[in-house]
Formats: sequence, structure tokens, C-alpha cells
Amino acid sequence: MSLISQSILPQNELNKSKRERETTEPSYLDDIEDGEEADVDTFKMKRRNKKSKEEQLLMEQVKEVKVMKKLENFLFGSLYSPTEFGKEDEVQARIAKDSESFFMDRSANSVLSVYEGDSDPSEESHDDEDASLRKPVWVDDEEEKTTVNIAKVNRLRKLRKEEDESLISGSEYVSRLRAHHVKLNPGTDWAELDSRSKLDRSSDDESDYEENEVTVSHSYNDVDDILRTNEDLVVKGSSKLLPGLLEYSRLVDANIQDPSNGPINSVQFHRNGQLLLAAGLDRRLRFFQIDGKRNTKIESIFIDDCPIRKASFLPDGSQVILSGRRKFFYSFDLLKAKVDKIGPLVGREEKSLEVFEVSPDSHTIAFVGNDGYILLVSTKTKELVGTLKMNGTVRSLAFAEDGQQLLSSGGDGQVYHWDLRTRACIHKGVDEGCINGTSLCTSPSGALFAAGSESGIVNIYNREEFLGGKRKPIKIIENLTTKVDFMRFNNDSEILAICSSMKRSSLKLIHIPSYTVFSNWPPPNKTLHYPRCIDFSPGGGFMAVGNAAGKVLLYKLHHYQHA
Repeated sequence: MSLISQSILPQNELNKSKRERETTEPSYLDDIEDGEEADVDTFKMKRRNKKSKEEQLLMEQVKEVKVMKKLENFLFGSLYSPTEFGKEDEVQARIAKDSESFFMDRSANSVLSVYEGDSDPSEESHDDEDASLRKPVWVDDEEEKTTVNIAKVNRLRKLRKEEDESLISGSEYVSRLRAHHVKLNPGTDWAELDSRSKLDRSSDDESDYEENEVTVSHSYNDVDDILRTNEDLVVKGSSKLLPGLLEYSRLVDANIQDPSNGPINSVQFHRNGQLLLAAGLDRRLRFFQIDGKRNTKIESIFIDDCPIRKASFLPDGSQVILSGRRKFFYSFDLLKAKVDKIGPLVGREEKSLEVFEVSPDSHTIAFVGNDGYILLVSTKTKELVGTLKMNGTVRSLAFAEDGQQLLSSGGDGQVYHWDLRTRACIHKGVDEGCINGTSLCTSPSGALFAAGSESGIVNIYNREEFLGGKRKPIKIIENLTTKVDFMRFNNDSEILAICSSMKRSSLKLIHIPSYTVFSNWPPPNKTLHYPRCIDFSPGGGFMAVGNAAGKVLLYKLHHYQHA
């Protein structure tokens, strides 16, 4: 039932008034027929009084309808007369005058119209406000000539201000559409021309921004600067990863389109976060485009005479270094799609170059040699440029300080620090509880390093404290019971992955700030098989695990929003 119908008199009252007219009118007519002039005047006076009462009753009904419409507008918005752009002051004055009992959110009505005809000339603002308004770049002249029938189309009937309204001009049609859009989509304050003034927030707002770790990526002078760029205007800093439970989900295998016929020995993401290499004992180097859904295979390269023990991108992303239990190694140029065979190295008799590390500056490749020697090879010339000598055998290497320092460990249970500029050992310290070191790993910042041993113990050290003479590790991880084969920090050093290929599902993820193991990893269904290698994407969103079954398992870490 509409609001108008609620104000109509009931049927019994209408019938009663009708009967009164029927009973009274004949008496007046009889008096007239009898020729009584005085009664005629009385009849006319009573009729005028009756008409005035009917008009008064009709006025009361119309007034009640207006009151109901006004109340409905306060509660549910301007349904009958939408607020036009540029008339906010008039609306607010009317609200303050009519009633103070209702609150109406008019944040959407603060949007400035780009059409000059949308606002009343009498409502023009001051000179300083006019300076902030911009004229439309282009106005369609045909809008004034065009008429739109809003009563004919069902979806346009909501734009009517009156029930019998049908044809309106094109400019009026545009104005009503904009007003209807503002009513349905409030809260677009960021699109206002004066939004720059809102950046000058109070100290309370600034504290809220600091708590949410939101920062503006660049400083823009005006709205035009913002509209000319496609960069992120606001960069939301990710909150810290919490210990206990790790939120993750299993995705389609990274090498689902071309699984390996042998164990996977190397997986690594390219610096762009989308390209992944996988290499193993089947002598194939495969590249996949990682999206988490299809993981399209891009290329497969067969190395005839070298089962691949390790493959690694250069940090600059230009080449891939491959090696195995051979006295030579291979270099694959990604730009030229060309494979080069390098070696044997001049003056060396090593029969295996399967263990190596690439410096973060992409200048040096360090190979593990015989009898405690470390071979330094230039990435440009692919020639031997120097050697380092440990007291015991070398089993693992790790770079630090952007490639200026090198860490090594091996059979003597000690961790060596080398300065590659002088080719000298700057520090040597015992890895606590280690007899035979099997793995080394440094964090991306170089502040931490982890040392794994044959007994499954992983010691995490602060590198500066270790160089200063403190031999006590920050934390001793005892969650593995077999030889530690592989370790890797993620991009922000909040996760350390350690694995052993000698035991099924022997892969642990350590939360670095608290140095505790995530309790819900590995997955309980033992899908990891025998893990052999692991890598995190540059943004931390993906984690790839290569196993002995020839699969590269792919996981999404929900804490990180970018690959």
C-alpha cells in the first residue's frame, strides 16, 4: 500500500457523506420551488461552507502526503526529488530547519559535478572555491536537443520525480543518472578535487596510519599527476608473520605439464617471480611459467652427457649455471637460448663440480674442489680467477655482504669467513656441536646464517656476533634426525626451510623471529615424498619443493600477497 493511499478516507465515510448530500439537496430544491427567496440565500451559504470544508479536507490530505514523503526522504534517501550536485548547502540548511531528529549521511553528495548545468547559478561559491573547480574537457551539445522517455523503460522509471513524468532532456537525464549513482555508491571521497587537503590529518589519523603500516608510495602535486601514472598510490606494508600455524594451500604441481623421470635436484625462481627452473638426474633443464593454475611449460633442454646435480640462475637473471659429477659445467644464456660447455678448469684436476654457489652480484661462481680447495670462477670469462684453501674438506658454501664475503664449512666442523677482495680468511669459528658440516645458508640481509650438520642439528647464528667471537648460536633446531641436505631463507628472512633427503617428508619450516617450527607443516598426508630442494618466490607468495619422485610441489603462502 503506497503512502498516498494510506491518507484516503475509508469507504464508509465516503458513503456517509454521499447520503448526506442526497438527503439535503432535495430540501433545498423544494424551498426554491416554493419561491422562498430567503431560503435560497441560506442554501448558497451552506453550499459554500460545504465546499470550503471539502477543500480544507483535501489540503490536509495533501499536506499529510508531503509530510510522509519528507519523512521517507529522511529515512531512505531522496526517492522523489534526488539531490542535485552542487546543492549540498541548500540541502543541509533544509535539514537543519525541518528536523534535528534524523541523521543522514551525505558524504556521497559532496562529489563535484563536471556538468555546469547541474548546479544552480544562485548557488555559486566564492572566488577561492571557484578556483578549485575545473570545467569539463568536453560537453555533448546534443544533450540539450535529445529527449529521453524515462517512463517507457522499466529500469529508468526510478529516475522520475513525479509519477506521471515521462520525457526529460538529455542534460537532465545525465544529471539524474549521476545523482542516482552518488546515492547508490557513497564514500568516494578520494575522488574529490579537494582530497589533498584531507591528507593533512590530525595526529590521531597519523597514528592510525602508522598502526596499519600504510605509506604513500610517491608524493604527487595534484590530481593530474595521479591520473598520469599507473603505479600503486598506496603501498600497504605487510604485517609480521605470526608463529604457530602457517596459512598455506596446495596448488597444481609446478611441473605438471612435464614431470621429471628422475629425482629433482634443483628448483629456483627467476627474479621476475614467474619463471621457475627445475633440473634433475634425467638430464633435462625445464622452465615453467608459474601462475598456480596451469603452470605452462616454456622450454626443455636436454644435456646429453651430464646428469644435473645443481642448476642456478645468476642473480641478474641472464644465465643458468648447470653442473654434475663431471669435470666441466654448462652455461645456458636465456637471451640467446644458447648452451655453452665450460671446462675442465685450467690447472685443476677436480672430477666433480657438482656443488657451487653464485655470488649475489653475479660476478663470481664458487665451486667446491678437492682437498679443501674452493675454486673461484668469473661469470663473464668462465675462467678460474683464484682459489681458497680450508684445513678440512669443503662441503658447503654461502655468500654474504653482496658477494664480498664467502662462508664455507666442511669436515673439520668449523665455519670459515673469507674476504674475496683480499682472498684471505678473516674469521674461523667452531660450529657448536658439529662434527661434519653439510649445509650453509645466509639470510638475504646477511645478518643471520644457519649451519646444518650430518646429525640433523641446525644452528642459527647472528653473523656479527659470530665474527666478534661469540660462538653460542641464537637457536639450535633439533627437528631433523638425519643429515641436513638443503636450507633456504625466504625473501624477508621470516621463514627458514630445512630438509633432509634421507627421510620421507623431512622438511621443516622455522619461524625466524621466534625460532619455532610451524606446527601444521609438513602436511599430514605425507605428500612431500623425499624432499631434495626448495625455493621461495621473490615476493614470498609461492614455495616450490622438488622431491625424489620427479615432482615439483607448489604451495601458496597466504601471508604474502605477491609472487
